[in-house]
Order: sequence, then C-alpha cells, then structure tokens
Amino acid sequence: MENFEPEIVAFCCHYCAYTAADMAGSKRISYPSNVKIIRVPCTGKVDAIHLMKALEKGADGVYVAGCLEGDCHFKNGNLRAKARVERVQKTLEDLGWETERVAMLNMSAGMGEHFAKTAREFTEKIKTLGPNPVKTVNKAV
Repeated sequence: MENFEPEIVAFCCHYCAYTAADMAGSKRISYPSNVKIIRVPCTGKVDAIHLMKALEKGADGVYVAGCLEGDCHFKNGNLRAKARVERVQKTLEDLGWETERVAMLNMSAGMGEHFAKTAREFTEKIKTLGPNPVKTVNKAV
C-alpha cells in the first residue's frame, strides 16, 4: 500500500472546474498527476453509468467537479449531477464499497488553488481507502 498511487477520474464542468484546473496549471500550482480530467459541457451531462464505468475500468476514485451551487451555466445541471453522485454512493454502499470513492465538488472558474487542493485531498482520501475492489477481484481471476 505504501507505493499505491490511485487512479482518479475527474469529470469537470467546462465553465468552472475545468477552467479552475487550467488556472492552477497557469499559476504552476501542482496537483497529483494521477488525476485524469474529462471535460464535460456541464456536470448535468454526467450520468451514473459514467461514474460506474470509470470504477469498473479500474479507477480508484471518481469525482464530479462543477459550478458553485446556484451558479450553474445550465441552470441546475450541477444539482442533477449531485443527485446522481448520491445515487451512485448509495449503490456503492449496497455493494459494500466505500462511498467516499465517488464525490461531488463545486468551484468557480477562478478557484485554481481550490481545484489543486481538492485534487490533493481526494487523492489522499483514496490512498487511505486502498485500491479499487475491482482490481483485487481481477487479480484473483
């Protein structure tokens, strides 16, 4: 576990979280390179199947990062995403997995430092949880 570097998938809203990640890069604020960003037009377009597919394919953690609540460019896309994340967390709980493997984060475009900080914190949280249970099942087969 000491050498465990988790694979993190981050679905980021084009208008806010993705721009915040870009700002972090422009300011040379580092965040873990294991965070793989997928830019989406709105987090409301991220369905539960996308989150579950990322886990199925081996991601150790997945988060959806969107606009601040009440400031979604598409009115309530981030609220739909939050509800989907909560449903996936419930599914993970039913499967006996840690619900913390999936999260919803909110930030504005100007929050580059916050993006980097939350990416580091999420990575550390996943490190404490250990590898995705799918990986251990696949090794046994």
